[in-house]
Amino acid sequence: MKSFVVGFHQEDNVDSMQIQKLNQEEFDKATEGGTRHLFELDTNIGFFVFFDAEDVDGDLSYMVLQYEEDNEEPVACYSFQLKDFYEFMALFLNDLEFNEETNEEDEEYGPIHHLAHLLFHIVEEGKDLEV
Repeated sequence: MKSFVVGFHQEDNVDSMQIQKLNQEEFDKATEGGTRHLFELDTNIGFFVFFDAEDVDGDLSYMVLQYEEDNEEPVACYSFQLKDFYEFMALFLNDLEFNEETNEEDEEYGPIHHLAHLLFHIVEEGKDLEV
């Protein structure tokens, strides 16, 4: 597991995040007790699956799998602290309300665009880490 810190733009209004990038063995261990799929996001930088998982000891992890193009296997797995993962969930849920209020998809910069922007920073910062 490789840890890295992502700093965001001041206008992103998000504190820096410490993130872990997991290899297959670490992923298998972290998910041994089961997973719970929460939501997905399809962006121009990849397809992301957000979920939580439990290991055999009952310890919880909050993770995101990143897929690229037509690959069936993920290209990366990131693990987050709960407070940071909660930020992603809040943006996703806020976007549902935002779209109901505006009735204009893809026109305005909304919460889901902000979530994709944060993911871009994470992917860019972690792409050169070998796990």
